[in-house]
Amino acid sequence: APVASLGFTVDYFGTNYSTIYVNSNGNLTFGNGLRTYTPFGMAGTSTPIIAPYFADVDLRGGGVTNTVFYGTATVNGRPAFVATYLDAGYYRRQTDKLNTFQLVLIDRSDIAAGDFDLEYNYAQIQWETGSASGGSGGLGGNSAVVGYSAGDGANYYEFPGSAVNGAFLDSNPTTGLINSSNVSPTCGRYIHFIRGGTPAPIATNNDY
Repeated sequence: APVASLGFTVDYFGTNYSTIYVNSNGNLTFGNGLRTYTPFGMAGTSTPIIAPYFADVDLRGGGVTNTVFYGTATVNGRPAFVATYLDAGYYRRQTDKLNTFQLVLIDRSDIAAGDFDLEYNYAQIQWETGSASGGSGGLGGNSAVVGYSAGDGANYYEFPGSAVNGAFLDSNPTTGLINSSNVSPTCGRYIHFIRGGTPAPIATNNDY
């Protein structure tokens, strides 16, 4: 997995990082890359992770958009790091269903050193599993997990619907990732504030 500069420093569960690994399978990690393609629960990793859509992503299906773009940017005038998985297919080289999702880390050192906002964005979620993870036609099997973890087995969060077949798909009107938000009225967007190294509560407008 490529390692990228954030362009700023984040305090993630008490450790400062200025780089992040952009892994092909829908997650980003600190300290080292993660090659695992079958998703596991956020409690089950020793690697600090942020997973906008941890699943059996396969970007080898061809086409100019079946890829992940990442780099520094600005959001509302603040430094940010953005990773966009654009029209991502699933294993093995399947592109009949495509997912587009994004992770944005926004520097909030204006509040305190190391503080940042963690933003998940979803435009289209049509599949949940690759064939190497027990899926058929992109569905079933060990389906996607969304959330984050300190990598210590204790400090983690999973979106409700993680590892539940059908939960995150656009076709699910209640738990589909594009169909709700915790920052209404922007459906498909979820924001967590990381303050002092740990996620702070955010007032939710919708359950998700």
